[in-house]
Amino acid sequence: MTFIDFKKLLLDAELTIPKFTALIKVSEKNIQAYKKKKEVPNAIAVVAACFAKMNQDGVDFKEIIEELDLKKKEKKGAGFSAKKK
Repeated sequence: MTFIDFKKLLLDAELTIPKFTALIKVSEKNIQAYKKKKEVPNAIAVVAACFAKMNQDGVDFKEIIEELDLKKKEKKGAGFSAKKK
């Protein structure tokens, strides 16, 4: 799916990219990176399409997703602030 089609689905779901990333607990930077590639991965496309369809059908998908209690993954890279053992 193209990034443009992805953004159209978000509009249909009444979501912005920041709201989408906060809901599914992924980095906004990761989603914005797909803009350069002009395509989004299949899994992200499926999620956006489902959100758009559920919104169209009057299903409160936000509540459903929040009930999943998703956790945002933290980077575990070395970085400058990492303490060496």
